[in-house]
Amino acid sequence: MSIVTTERQDDVLVIISNNPPVNALGAAVRQGLQAGLEEAKGDDGIKAVVIRCEGRTFFAGADITEFTKPPVEPLLPALVDMIEASDKPVVAAIHGTALGGGCEVALACHYRVAVPSAKIGLPEVKLGLLPGAGGTQRLPRVAGVELALEMTAKGDPISAGKAKEAGLVDALAGEDSLVADAVAFARDVADKRPLPRASEKSVAADPGVFQAFREKNAKRFRGFDAPAEIIDVIEETISKPYSEGVQRERNGFMKLMMGTQSAAQRHIFFAERKASKIDDVPDDIQLRDVKKVGVIGAGTMGGGISMNFLSAGIPVTIVEMQQDALDRGVATMRKNYENTAKKGRITQDQVEQAMGLLTPTLSMEDLGDCDLIIEAVYESMDVKKDVFGKLDTIAKPGAILASNTSYLDVNEIAASTSRPGDVVGMHFFSPANVMKLLEVVRGDKTDKDVLATVMALSKKIRKVAVVAGVCYGFIGNRMLIPRQLEAQKLLMEGATPSQVDKVHVEFGMPMGPFQMSDLAGVDIGWHRDPSRIESIRDALCAEDRWGQKKGAGFYDYDEKRQPSPSPRVAEIIEDFRKKSGAEQHEITDQEIIERTLYTMVNEGAKILAEGKAQRASDIDVVWIYGYGWPVYRGGPMFWADTVGLKTIVEGLEKHGFDVAPLLKEKAEKGERFN
Repeated sequence: MSIVTTERQDDVLVIISNNPPVNALGAAVRQGLQAGLEEAKGDDGIKAVVIRCEGRTFFAGADITEFTKPPVEPLLPALVDMIEASDKPVVAAIHGTALGGGCEVALACHYRVAVPSAKIGLPEVKLGLLPGAGGTQRLPRVAGVELALEMTAKGDPISAGKAKEAGLVDALAGEDSLVADAVAFARDVADKRPLPRASEKSVAADPGVFQAFREKNAKRFRGFDAPAEIIDVIEETISKPYSEGVQRERNGFMKLMMGTQSAAQRHIFFAERKASKIDDVPDDIQLRDVKKVGVIGAGTMGGGISMNFLSAGIPVTIVEMQQDALDRGVATMRKNYENTAKKGRITQDQVEQAMGLLTPTLSMEDLGDCDLIIEAVYESMDVKKDVFGKLDTIAKPGAILASNTSYLDVNEIAASTSRPGDVVGMHFFSPANVMKLLEVVRGDKTDKDVLATVMALSKKIRKVAVVAGVCYGFIGNRMLIPRQLEAQKLLMEGATPSQVDKVHVEFGMPMGPFQMSDLAGVDIGWHRDPSRIESIRDALCAEDRWGQKKGAGFYDYDEKRQPSPSPRVAEIIEDFRKKSGAEQHEITDQEIIERTLYTMVNEGAKILAEGKAQRASDIDVVWIYGYGWPVYRGGPMFWADTVGLKTIVEGLEKHGFDVAPLLKEKAEKGERFN
């Protein structure tokens, strides 16, 4: 059966694409659309054309797997020009999402009809690209420059209702009558001339709009090539003919396409999808039913974890030991939801729906009917083993027992129960209701259906899940350790906290090691004895410099939590340098990169060799979604490939590090991780 078919409804030809799952505009679809247009052109009985899609969505983008293959005609830019050049009106009938190339097809149509639930957007920027089939040229002409900048440089879709207000959609159809409404609309406009061709429209814009947009979004766009190129393209071509503008667009597209940033962003797009595949677990494995979740601990983590499930419509029973702690936790969850509602992201009804699914309790016995129970208590092996020992007697048979531990041995926790096959690690990242990453820790005895169930559930609660093996710190925190250790050593050898942090921020990280320590709390993991001072951190903690929450840590903070270098910290560091006798030298930015980032790559290679991560791209996903590694660098392992593994090895050896055998082997063979 052909992917694209046609159906004649009297004097309207309906061209239908059926290319599941998202009607990507691959070669066969493009050829089918071209054939449909030619059929309409050659038939005098046809007065108008409707382009629609079967399945759950209109064209949701180009087929990006084609980007690295030889081109197949017709290419999308030629196809959209063909649609627009039709001498019979062409109407796009939009449901689901019209994204990327799908939006460009719709823009090339003379008219657009959409159901109210549809979304329309140009998200190419999220792959480090710009719209390459006329999107930067037609969208400003149809919807105005300001909306075009928002949609192309940020890449977020808009609703059909907003699109109609902007003139991007001509009519809203009934949710259940799109085809009939689109065909009726096509008949109404069949004889209207001249046909409204987007490329022939003129557009005016205040020249100040572009600089204002750059300044307003400077923080969001920092480090990225694609948003800057998109703004430049629109600004440079706004007063030029379409033919010149589209050539500038094509040049910009090819420049980005050939760059490292787009390669990195496309790598992460595919890596995220690959991460959900577990090598030895069949796709058709029977999953366990999770209709109710229990959470132990109503603190910051327990509350955040609970919100993920409540927002997905899954009831949660949350347990605390003291009533005041329980009340405080529930109040914080409500406050978080209320704040989201104030920003217009959810309705007050949705706040009440979510909170209505929550059952707070002081009794662990109330977890007996839960299908999944997540422990989010203090990071102590003894405490966790005690909790799991109790759960073993309370939880129903087949319930999944999960620990939110950040570092501890899931096998040891599982051994405190009589059902280690039901035990798994679910390491959420703080704040758990915001951060997208979930490390799913597979114990030696974790059942395959438990693992598969948790991975599937992660999608329901809108997390990006990665499977990790049992080792101290799993994937993310284990790789963080060498970075933090080297950062501390650099202080002893002559660097300042602000110098180390500046290198990381300029690299693209949201913050450096010492800024991160101040944010999280310098006292995390501190032994709590002010008289025992064995490190710079001990000295800071002894003086109540616990980070931002105390107004002082590695930095001094003002009332707005803005940091400044601390003379007292400089004294403490100098004192430790003298006591240690550490040799001082001038530390360059490159040395900081080699000692804090190359060492992470080295640890990642060990994790891979030990089988604690399934693939290098999983490590990249962990660092993008859990730690703010810049997506335009593609994660630590992809970045190492772009730097060159030989260069990484040489940098590590220069500073006397033991190079991971896998890293050394790949460097010698001229191989890559990805």
